[in-house]
Amino acid sequence: MNERTTNTPSGCEFGQRVQYDRDDNEPPSIAVATALATYHGEDVTDSSVRLYDYIDPEALDSLFVRTYKGGERSNGTVVFDVGEATVTVRRDRVEVTG
Repeated sequence: MNERTTNTPSGCEFGQRVQYDRDDNEPPSIAVATALATYHGEDVTDSSVRLYDYIDPEALDSLFVRTYKGGERSNGTVVFDVGEATVTVRRDRVEVTG
């Protein structure tokens, strides 16, 4: 599995940090949904979080898609909040912290 759950310093509401290493062929929106489900201790298919309530999944995916020539896009980061959690999306991983 691609995720790692680690403890974070006290003060985080849920006291944990989830890092999900995304596969090259996995859309970022799927990686975010999986990381959020893990963070909340839920199965991704039964998650109470609906990603589209917080960010447009298609727009998120388009930010990290390869160029028409097959190259990587520049290293960018997207950060947004889902309730009390902060989601950070990078080209190769997703982190969720409380």
